[in-house]
Amino acid sequence: MLTKKQNLLETIRGGKPDRFVNQYEAFDCSPSAPFGMIFSDPVMDASARPVIGGPPVKDSWGVTKAWPANVPGAFPVHDQEHKVIKDITQWEKVVKAPTLDYPQSEWDKCKAAQLEGIDRNELFVTVFGAPGIFEQVHYLMGMDDCLIAFYEEPEAMKELINFITEWKLKYAKLVCDNFAPEVIFQHDDWGSHKSSFLSPDMFEEFLLEPYKKWYGYYRQRGVQIIAHHNDAYSANLVPAMIEMGIDIWQGCVSTNNVSELIKKYGGKISFMGDIDNGLVDREDWTQELVAKHVRRACEENGKLYFIPCITQGGKGAVYDGVYDAISVEIDKMSKEMFK
Repeated sequence: MLTKKQNLLETIRGGKPDRFVNQYEAFDCSPSAPFGMIFSDPVMDASARPVIGGPPVKDSWGVTKAWPANVPGAFPVHDQEHKVIKDITQWEKVVKAPTLDYPQSEWDKCKAAQLEGIDRNELFVTVFGAPGIFEQVHYLMGMDDCLIAFYEEPEAMKELINFITEWKLKYAKLVCDNFAPEVIFQHDDWGSHKSSFLSPDMFEEFLLEPYKKWYGYYRQRGVQIIAHHNDAYSANLVPAMIEMGIDIWQGCVSTNNVSELIKKYGGKISFMGDIDNGLVDREDWTQELVAKHVRRACEENGKLYFIPCITQGGKGAVYDGVYDAISVEIDKMSKEMFK
């Protein structure tokens, strides 16, 4: 029987997996941390995080975030009072990047707490990252203002994106120096359930090169797998994902027609998801409902270049029991389809 790492590599490389990769099993290197991945370092820990149902808090970029009950995650508050950028042409006056200047002793504490005990034969050392470049831009100014600014003030937007990218590269160096990750699991949502937020041409103009630079740096530092969370419609952006170096698109919702993407792009990129939160992660969920959607995903997408998984960006679900129920059904499908 292959290890979890081996089985994932066989799956995304078009080899001979002996079962389905079961959701986040190969990335679950830090079970006590949120989402089961390395989630703590001095930079991340210094930024305030809202708690479910708690009051809004301001993070280290100055973005105010809230996390209402019964939603998958926190999101910025974007009324006029709380926007960091109110005029994109004046962004340099208001955007202050978080400090990266922490003593090595602080990094050592995080390393000791999270790296010890990882079974490196079974599990990838996986570092969680959020938000991405695009999300950081709209976190600072709001989605409406952000999308309008791509048209009305493209040069200012490129300057801001470059500023964020350069900061992320410096942060990436610290992450690699201290954790030597095998997998980077990075969040950046690029669409709604029906369409991408940007056209492919605009996406390429503004975001392709920054991501190639950022993900390329991780690759130079020995990262084996770039897994990118984007639980949205982005089938039209897959060529750009491949060019920027993404190995696994996690979060591919069913509106992407994942089976067709596998036929077209399998071998260049793999797809992790196709079990939509909105269909299974609900208050009235049942094991039968979960089984129906897991079976459909596994049968349609097959054994290679596909990892059946809840589309949310990490181990878990909004409603208790849903994630484990999906895992049970994936195991059943493995026994049925890998005879």
